[in-house]
Amino acid sequence: MKVQGKVVVVTGAGNGMGRELTLELVRRGAKVAAVDLREDFLAETKKAAVALGGTVETFLVDITDSTKVAALPAQVIKNLGSVDAIINNAGIIQPFVKINDLSYQDAAHVMNVNFTGPLHVVKSFLPELLKRPEAHILNVSSMGAYAPVPGQSVYGASKAAIKLFTEGLRSELLDTKVGVTVIFPGAIETNIAANSGMALPASQSADAAKFKMTAAPLAAKAMVDAIESNKARVCVGQDAKLMDFLTRLNPVFAAGVIYKQMKSLLG
Repeated sequence: MKVQGKVVVVTGAGNGMGRELTLELVRRGAKVAAVDLREDFLAETKKAAVALGGTVETFLVDITDSTKVAALPAQVIKNLGSVDAIINNAGIIQPFVKINDLSYQDAAHVMNVNFTGPLHVVKSFLPELLKRPEAHILNVSSMGAYAPVPGQSVYGASKAAIKLFTEGLRSELLDTKVGVTVIFPGAIETNIAANSGMALPASQSADAAKFKMTAAPLAAKAMVDAIESNKARVCVGQDAKLMDFLTRLNPVFAAGVIYKQMKSLLG
């Protein structure tokens, strides 16, 4: 499905990957319904999109609130017209601690944002998407869904849930005009830690900075390309592609590689 002239809903559009997705979409002629929790961030995204000549409407919605998400399709249609695609990009990481030190509250919050929220969005918009001549759903999972990252075990579990949810959804929709894509980003140059409500200690930030990351605009381009080519799954970044290969070849070895890379972040 070519995105030109289409209406696309992007969650987590206030900054980071969501902002880059919004800008990539408007460059290709799409109209974007930008959804986020932060009104100030949404205003910045809209300003950047308008500077490119794009059409963006903003919606202040918490995707974990099923009632507010259920009301969103009607609001988007009123402002932009029929919805052709949704991108479930909003997500957070967990505090960088082992499971033994992770609170139930933090674990539940990660699952609510990363899995239950996208479920709300899909359930709310799917009836509308099924009415369109062509439509698409893109869900952002993570390299952590198939390659275990110490200190991010519940985050990885939430993204593994998105992986299987998306794959099952794609199978259910094979006889429809709705395409479905799951994305597995590796390390992307965004400020996801701060956006998740946590700041890494200086020592951890320095260690994290050593890892080669994929530029967010390049990741956004790959994701929109995936919609336009109706790909079932895409790994974004050389790290995600390498770990996808290693995990298939030898999952125990692959887990050991990541452990050696990440153990300094756990202290």
